[in-house]
Amino acid sequence: MENVIIALDFENEARVISFLDQFSEPLFVKVGMELYYQTGSSIIKTIKQRGHRIFLDLKCHDIPNTVEKTMRGLAKLDVDLVNCHASGGKRMMEAALRGLEAGKVGDDRPLLIAVTQLTSTSQEEMNHDQQIPGSLQESVVHYAQLTKEAGLDGVVCSPLESVMIHEACGDSFLTITPGVRLSDSKQDDQKRVTTPADAKQLGSNFIVVGRPITEAQNPVEAYRSIVKEFKK
Repeated sequence: MENVIIALDFENEARVISFLDQFSEPLFVKVGMELYYQTGSSIIKTIKQRGHRIFLDLKCHDIPNTVEKTMRGLAKLDVDLVNCHASGGKRMMEAALRGLEAGKVGDDRPLLIAVTQLTSTSQEEMNHDQQIPGSLQESVVHYAQLTKEAGLDGVVCSPLESVMIHEACGDSFLTITPGVRLSDSKQDDQKRVTTPADAKQLGSNFIVVGRPITEAQNPVEAYRSIVKEFKK
């Protein structure tokens, strides 16, 4: 199974099944808020029965007690990767980890990562809208270090930030990177983007790709092309 995660940003289960039916190989897919909030946890069971791994991308962000109980429930779904917002703070992230440990199915808990800064966020937006001074890179590295201190497995970040995160947190600390586009693809609403080959060169452990695959004329061909480029 490859380290290219396909973002299943569809609005219903029928479209998910239609998309997955095109593939013969096991996939690593992302179920985000758009899909999960329309279908509930039944979509997780449907995808798991087909032999695919799941990144459940709900970006939990609340008081520690709420996040801990939420993660305990999500762990029982037997997903492979979940996340929260690093901006929730160290105590919240530690609580998230406790919840996953308490609710895990079998010996292994899902991997837990934290969102640093969304790849749609610009320097100006971070400084003005969030009132966070300094550079975007400084903020991302700070959140990554805080995430590691909390005991999590890695972070969501732009591929452009993978190098500095691995330098600050070590090679075993995972970087899961959206904001990946083929050189001839539209940038859409992403701001900090690279190609799959560049993401690999920069140290991304996993890349998350949505529309360049799901909206391609031939999704299977597009997926395999991105996998091939990322593995170079």
